[in-house]
Amino acid sequence: MSTEQPKSGGVDYTHVEAAYLEQRQLKKGAAGWVLLAGLGVSYVISGDFSGWNSGLAQGGFGGLLIATILVAVMYTCMVFGLAEMASAMPVAGAGYGFARRALGPLGGFATGTAILIEYTIAPAAISVFIGGYVQALGLFGLTNSWPVYLVCYAIFVGVHLYGVGEALRLMFVITAIAVVGLVIFVVAMIPMIDLSRLTDIPPTDAVGASAFLPFGYAGILAAFVYGIWFFLAIEGVPLAAEEARNPRKDMPKGIVAAMLVLLVFAALILIAAPGGAGSNALKSSDNPLPAALRAVYGSNAVIADIVNYIGLAGLVASFFSIIYGYSRQLFALSRAGYLPRKLSVTGKRKTPILALLVPGAIGFILAAITQNGAKLINIAVFGAAVSYVLMMVSHIVLRVREPNLPRPYRTPGGVVTTSIALVLAAAAVVATFLVDILAAGVMAGIFLLALAYFWFYSRHHLVAEAPEEEFEAVRRATAELEDP
Repeated sequence: MSTEQPKSGGVDYTHVEAAYLEQRQLKKGAAGWVLLAGLGVSYVISGDFSGWNSGLAQGGFGGLLIATILVAVMYTCMVFGLAEMASAMPVAGAGYGFARRALGPLGGFATGTAILIEYTIAPAAISVFIGGYVQALGLFGLTNSWPVYLVCYAIFVGVHLYGVGEALRLMFVITAIAVVGLVIFVVAMIPMIDLSRLTDIPPTDAVGASAFLPFGYAGILAAFVYGIWFFLAIEGVPLAAEEARNPRKDMPKGIVAAMLVLLVFAALILIAAPGGAGSNALKSSDNPLPAALRAVYGSNAVIADIVNYIGLAGLVASFFSIIYGYSRQLFALSRAGYLPRKLSVTGKRKTPILALLVPGAIGFILAAITQNGAKLINIAVFGAAVSYVLMMVSHIVLRVREPNLPRPYRTPGGVVTTSIALVLAAAAVVATFLVDILAAGVMAGIFLLALAYFWFYSRHHLVAEAPEEEFEAVRRATAELEDP
């Protein structure tokens, strides 16, 4: 049973009974900061094993290096901003919740939708990569990868349905295995590095072309999208806020620790792989790390096979963790009424059943139909870049408009830091159009359809008692007391 409430800020609210929220509860205290850091690394680690090297084909080593440095600055600055907002507003809505408070219902929904598109499509892309790995390794005699996609979704969605604590611990173990694989790769490649191989792609006649920038200055922006693969999805750590033990302290520690680990691996992989095998040899490889090892140790090198198998664990880790991310973002948007409310109902083990199953079904269908991981990832990257712009704007707005908001953690450098991230995120949005205009167009079309759904329907059916909406109610009440 619910009751209607008058309009507020262009939206209509519904009051719900206590039973509504009781049916939509996540398991409290399931993760400390170490598991949260592991979740952050898990989201991203597949990007160290594959994908980033396509930036060599777009910008050469120099273009990818500069792009990755800029991307690293963007993510580091953004992570500091997210750490602050997550400590001040520890809710499952994360980016949607932050933008809801700063930019209103439309801004919140737009941010949450961009994140949801990213997190729904990225696992589909990764399942395609997993299928490619399985076929390349000759496992199970498969000639088509769709059964692999189906098994991946069935197993890992099933684990998430069983329980969040179990899922996070299993993710941590798989991620640890993948990290060991990266360490093995780097240790094996360091003695083989020849810095002259980094710049072995022949220069073109593009403006500014050289051995360092074989595709000229434009190659830097073109490589930007692939530098993102080293860090894509770390912004999902705050989605675990309602399941953390002490979110106001654990969120900042977890996401910053994860970022530090990812920065180290990005630097090591970017130098060790092309420095050993040559940029030209890796620019089109589907499995760049095993390919680099075979280039320097021989085609039958056992260590290449070991890293190849562990690379599969890295892909599984990211696939597994991003499923967690999309379910929590969908859960929060549904609980607040922005999306159909049934999607946020949780089961006996306090996991959001339909929020896990529905995007999983969509992801499987997309993977099976397209079987194009690179195209799907480019769509996901566009969604990510749009959400980054909106979240950084949110941080700046909240700092200016609500300077007294309790902030257990404060961003070093304040709005200067997040302004840097904002400018670079806007560049990332532009870069996605340069690299893959079709993927960017598809994402933009989905985004506009979602906004139309909000405007014509869901803004008239929001839930007043949802945590993200209650934050706004508190803010309004405080503002009225201060300025009667």
